[in-house]
Formats: sequence, structure tokens, C-alpha cells
Amino acid sequence: MKHILIAFTLLAASGCGAVYHSAGVREGVVDGAKVRVIGLTPETLLAANASPYNPQGLPAALHASAGTYGSGGGLNLPAPANAPVTRPAATQTRIPPAPPAGPYRIGVGDVVLLATKSPGNTVAELSGLLAAENRRQGYTVQDDGSIAIPDVGRVRIGELTLEEAEAVIFQRLLERQIDPAFSLEVAEFNARKVSVGGAVVRPGVAPITLTPLTLDMAMAAVGGVAATDRASAVIRIYRDGTLYELPVEAFLRSAQHQKIRLIDGDSVFVDTDYDLTRAEAWFSEQIALAGLRSNARMQAMTALSQEVGVRRGELQEQRETFATRLELGAEKREHVYLSGEVARPGRWALPYEQKAHLAEALYSNGGIAPRTGNPKQIYVLRGSPDPREFGGITAWHLDGSNAAGMVMATRLELRPDDVIFIAEQPVTRWNRVIDQISPSLIAVPLDNATAQ
Repeated sequence: MKHILIAFTLLAASGCGAVYHSAGVREGVVDGAKVRVIGLTPETLLAANASPYNPQGLPAALHASAGTYGSGGGLNLPAPANAPVTRPAATQTRIPPAPPAGPYRIGVGDVVLLATKSPGNTVAELSGLLAAENRRQGYTVQDDGSIAIPDVGRVRIGELTLEEAEAVIFQRLLERQIDPAFSLEVAEFNARKVSVGGAVVRPGVAPITLTPLTLDMAMAAVGGVAATDRASAVIRIYRDGTLYELPVEAFLRSAQHQKIRLIDGDSVFVDTDYDLTRAEAWFSEQIALAGLRSNARMQAMTALSQEVGVRRGELQEQRETFATRLELGAEKREHVYLSGEVARPGRWALPYEQKAHLAEALYSNGGIAPRTGNPKQIYVLRGSPDPREFGGITAWHLDGSNAAGMVMATRLELRPDDVIFIAEQPVTRWNRVIDQISPSLIAVPLDNATAQ
């Protein structure tokens, strides 16, 4: 009797037009569209993610930096002082104290080489050397001790050891969600050097590198002593206002003297003049040139600071304009759409410059409706990009009734205009049928009574 009453009720409701239509996904031709349902497995997941897609990029103003500091330009140095070679009297040996040992610290003007992993195909990735060569970029340490890395920004590494600099860059890459696989080395040592002049083959400077600079290495860098009478030649080292002296013959005989360690700012002069006139003139030139470089650098930094301030204001204005346009919907965005038994149906904006996954869109909008949604029937509907298959739709079906299956939701990449659909529970469909036909059951007897 009960079954007959239910059947009669449904027929009466059907006759009154109260028929409930439940949304769902069916394979086949629907309204001219060819629908193909594919269950998500580890293998089909690869096919779903294989379609080419480049996420929408941010405007250039959000990547650009306000500017960089230069070295201030070069200076035309005056010629070194000259004096006739005369035979000096015997010179007492006075060598500088040994400086404290320590690792090399990166300085202004150094060029560091940052080698990152090159994104490429499997064949290219098999050769680590080839991949590194594809992404090797040199950066000059600027006056404020920083280097400017694209997509990362300014990173201050001045006065740090290589190990400390690697740790700082590693942290910044993690903060920007960039693969932190890289190597760092100093390609050019320009920050710390020792001036060598006087009676040498090629007066110049000897850079201080990762290997401590010793007196014999500095002399070798300028071609060695050029004095014809080495018995009268004296090596003078000027450090922090103090002058040290070492006869060339003593230098050549003693391995200990050859390994005197030099530090940044030392000046070495091979002198053959008895009264030190030539050496004093040369040292004075070095001090005056250091002052000229310092003044020129300060002037350049002041001018660049003003220019950077103007540029920073322009970038800030562009960024504020972009934020306002984004808030008002004037900027073009890529979206996916959520429908069916989700907590908050609507559209969800895909992120800039990175790919989004099903789990992000679903749970950013409250997830599956807990009372009505069917976790066994989760679909991502995607239209075919081929113009010849304009009506082709692929429905990627995920069974989320097993919590382990939801792991694939964290791996299924979304594409613009995807539709995420959650079907209703069977009991929910029945409850909704009852809700719709209940008014009809009341209306039918009333109509019949009125007719009588």
C-alpha cells in the first residue's frame, strides 16, 4: 500500500508539472556537445596536466627595481713618480706584523657568478655541466654591498664570506618560492687589492682573492723586480700609516720573507733611492688618488640616489594604479568556475605567474558542501582548445570518497575557464523531490474539492 501511495504521489506530481531535474555529468552527446568522462588515475593525471598553459604574468612595474648603483666611473691616474737610481746605505729589515687569518669577504666591485638550474628537457637535465652553463649570470657588488637578482630583488652580500652569502641568497629564493638550487662563486676580485710600484717590470695592482696574497705573489703579478742592482734595492710596504722595509736580497733568500701576507690597502714600492724621496712621492700619490676616488664615488652616489628616488616614485605610482584597477575589475584575469554542491558557488581567480590546482580552488571556497555534496562525484569540465572540436568537453572525474584519492586534487592543474562541478548525494536528490512535490500534494486535493 505504501509503495502504491508513493507511486501515485509521483504520478500526481508529474501531472502537475512538479518534476525535479538533478544536475549531473553524463557521457555522450548532450545538447550538441560531445562529453567524454575520464576517471582520474596517476596515468590520466599526466594527460590532464599535459595541455600547454602559461600563467598570466604580473606587470613589469611589479618586477622592476628602482635602480642600481654604479662604480662611479673610472679616473685617469697620473704617472708614478720617478727619481734617479742611487746606491742606498744598508737598510734594516722591518717587516709588518702578520694580519689575523680569516676567509675572504665579498666587497664592492667584486663580480659574483650565480649559476642556477636550467629548466629544460630530460636530455638537457642529464648533463649538470650543460644545464649550469645555460644559466650562469654575473652580478657586480654595488656601492651599498648589494646585487640585484631578477625576480628576487636586491640582496646585500657585501662583507660576507661566500658561505654566508650563499645562506642569504638561499633564504631569499625560498621566500620568493624559487628553486634554491644554485652555486655561487667570485668571478672577478675587484674589491680588495694591493698597489705595487717602483722598480718593477709592470707597476700595477695585485688583487686579493680567496687565496691569501703574499709578497712573492704580488711581486710575480707585476713581473718581478726590475732593478739592475738588486743589492741596493729595497722593498717598502706602507700599511696604516707605518712604513716597513725589506732589502730585495733578503726577500730573495728567505722563504719566510717571501710569504709575508699582504692585506687590502697595502702599498708595495721597490725603491733604489737612498733618501726615500721617490718612495715618499709614490706613497703620496696613492693616498691622493684614494681621496679622489672616494670623492668621485660620493658625488656619483648622491646623483644616483636622487635618480633612484624619482624612479622609485614612478614605480610606486604604477603599482598603486595596478592595485586599483585590479580591485575595480579593470585588469583582465583568468578564472575557473565552481558549481553544484560546493560551499560557495562562483568564480575563482587563477593566481599570477604560477599554476593552481583543484584543491586550491575547491578549498579556497569552502570545499564540498558537507550535507549535500557527493565526494564520489567531483568533476573538472574542460573544453577542447582545438577549434575543430569546439563542442568537445572532457570531464575529469575524481572519486574523493577515499581520502587518499584527494591527493590527486592537489596535483590536478587547472586551466582558464575550467568548471569544477560537485554532484549531489542520492538522498539529497530524493529530499529535494519531496520538497518540490509536497506543495503539489496539498494543491491537488484543494483543486478537486473546489471543482466539486
